Amino acid sequence: MLKNIFSQSWRRGAHVLQEGHPTAALYTCSSRFHGGQALCSSRSFFGVEDFMDEDNSRPYTYKKEKRSKNPHKHISFKQRTIAHMEPFTLDVFISKRFVSASLTHRSTCRQVAVAGTNSKDVKAALASRSDVPACLSVGRFLAERAKEADVYACTYTPRERDRFEGKIRAVVQSLIDNGIHVKVYLD
Repeated sequence: MLKNIFSQSWRRGAHVLQEGHPTAALYTCSSRFHGGQALCSSRSFFGVEDFMDEDNSRPYTYKKEKRSKNPHKHISFKQRTIAHMEPFTLDVFISKRFVSASLTHRSTCRQVAVAGTNSKDVKAALASRSDVPACLSVGRFLAERAKEADVYACTYTPRERDRFEGKIRAVVQSLIDNGIHVKVYLD
């Protein structure tokens, strides 16, 4: 599509230039490209949607990633080394129907140990899959699987919407009781 627009505008501009009107040739080449309107295709050439400026003069590209306001911002020593000093993180997910927890390596983003109440071995032994005894058993199974993978320490930071109480605290306390050192970061 872009090739078609360029070739049409270039041919018209070259034709006007042969007649001896150089300013009309420049106008023809520039006015045929966008003309203040969005492109005809549903997606732009770069693979993201095109939108118009406030004055509809030229399109701009919308990018989803969030960039830092200060690219030269100082990064502290702790921020640079925390992924290597404390490489394993605990992730706990609790819904109305089941409980799951996993230990993830920060640098490689691989899950080292996973336990949940939806797995066959845990599901058969429990009366309910989402109460506090289920959380305690998930912590116990996760601790056993972590020890098999030679992981004895991890960190846990609750999500913004989670409070460190009830079922989440039961999973973490069960891990601690079964020999995994958990460092909890609250705020």
